[in-house]
This record gives sequence, C-alpha cells and structure tokens, in this order.
Amino acid sequence: KHQECYQKAYIVAHVSKIIYFGRKFTKNICKFHKKELFLRHLFTFLTIYINIVRITRENNMKKYGLLGHPLGHSFSRKFHNERFERLGIDAEYLNFDLDDIMQLPEVLQGEGLLCGLNVTIPYKQQVMQFLDELDPVAERIGAVNTVCVKRQEGKASKLPGLWLKGYNTDIIGFRDSITPLLREAGILPVADTGAKALLLGTGGASKAVKVALEDMGIEPIYVSRSKAPGRMTYEDLTPEVMQQCRVIVNCSPVGMFPHVDECPDIPYECLSAKHVCYDLIYNPEVTQFLAKAKEKGALTMSGGAMLEGQAIASYNYWTSED
Repeated sequence: KHQECYQKAYIVAHVSKIIYFGRKFTKNICKFHKKELFLRHLFTFLTIYINIVRITRENNMKKYGLLGHPLGHSFSRKFHNERFERLGIDAEYLNFDLDDIMQLPEVLQGEGLLCGLNVTIPYKQQVMQFLDELDPVAERIGAVNTVCVKRQEGKASKLPGLWLKGYNTDIIGFRDSITPLLREAGILPVADTGAKALLLGTGGASKAVKVALEDMGIEPIYVSRSKAPGRMTYEDLTPEVMQQCRVIVNCSPVGMFPHVDECPDIPYECLSAKHVCYDLIYNPEVTQFLAKAKEKGALTMSGGAMLEGQAIASYNYWTSED
C-alpha cells in the first residue's frame, strides 16, 4: 500500500509538471527565434510523458512467476516473457527463488499484481499447505505445479485477502507430447493390449507421469535403486521385462546438465524400434539415455515438449481465473 501511494504521488507530481511545461510549450511554440528554449521544453515534456506511460504500465502489468529453489537451471522465465512479447500480452514473468517455503506469504502480500505461479522442486507438495482449493486432478496426483492467485476480501482463506487454487499441468504437458509417439509405435489405442511402462525414478514429475499413463490404459511400474513394495530395481530389468514394457520414461535427474555423460543403468541392448523412450530432462536436449535408445531404433522425445505444454496450460488456468 505504501508503494502504491508513492507511485500515485509520483504520477500526480509529474502531471503537474506536464501542465506547467505544457503552458510554457504553448507560449513558445510560435516564437521560433527561441528555438533552444522551445526544444528544451519539448524534451522535458516528452521525458515526463514517457515516465508516466512507463509507471502507468508497470502499475497495471500482470505478473506471474516461478517458485522453487534453486532456479538457475529454469527455462520458464525466458519462455513466458518471450511468449508474452510475441503475442503482445502485457505481462511479466519473474523468478521467486526461495530457500524456505514459509517465505511465500510475504512474497504474495508484497507482489500486489501477482496473478499466478508455477511451482517446481522442491515445493510441488509443500506449497499445498497454503492452498484454499485444489483441482481434483492435482489432488489425485498429490502434487501442484500451478497456482492461481485471486485477491479478494471478505472470504475466509488461509492467507488474508488471497484465494489460492492449485492445479497440475505436468500431466497435460506429458500426455499431449507423448501421445503422438505412442500412436506411431502402435501402443495407442491400448484396449486389451496390456501395455506397460517403466518409470525410472520416483521423484520430480513422476507422479503426474504415472497418472497420465494410467489414464491412457498403460500400467506404470516404478524403477528405483532401492527395493520397495510395488517397485522394481534396475537389477530386475531382464530382457523379458524390457520386452513387456515398451514405454520407458526417465523421471530421474540422471544425465541432466552438467552431468551429461551419465545415463540410467538399464539394458539398452534390449531396446528396439517397438519402444518409446521419453526423458523429462530438457537440458541437454538429447541426453545419453535418448541417444542410446535412438541407436536401437526406439522413438524418443526430450522434456522440452512437456515443459512448453505445461507452461501454456498454466497460463490458460491463470487467465481463466481472471
């Protein structure tokens, strides 16, 4: 509120200057022998006008952002701001690199024009404690990567004056990007085919991937380094298992920049043209996992397509809540 009062006072002061210099401008406009004075007033007038336009724009520009830690690797800010500029959308996308999720209320209260957030690791589950409403799909997944922020008074909420609703668009980005590959490989439609998928790793967006595959009729099987109920280990990946599981999704950070020479420890010699291999990693675009799979003829895709899909879906949720 103090910031808004300051900005209003700033604008009023500049409007007064415009009126003052405008009068001088009109008095001198016909006195061409006073060119220097005329140009000086004209320059001052235009400078003040540009400042008012800039401040007015900043005061009305909607803001969106990414919540996580650390955010040095994130593509979201560049992607959204370039998209806003390309489509003529008067908005700005910021990074909120918080080392503690409990700093979020302060950010929300301080950023009065913030309309929505993307959420990345490690806060996709921790952010749910602040939400007033949860989309059923996000509730089923158990993780949130998109938050709509509405500012309203007189309604009971967890944060005064705010109403937060959580969504998961990772599932949209993954589903929409992998579906063409599954169709090309003949895995979709999957009626009565008993299709199975291996999910390498249990963190990150693996929960959204699991639900997306289940919705497509594909049985997901987690693979991790340690034994646990309902999971396989990498030692369990026999040729028979690899033949049965034609979809393999790397949900782990293995192979992510800067460790680009690493890859999940699976029997790549068992892959074939019948397999679809998808890596949630987007940097590098072609990981060792995808390169080895492609050598065996498998259809491959990197996480860039999923990221773009989920980003656009997030913006659609933000604007539909306006």
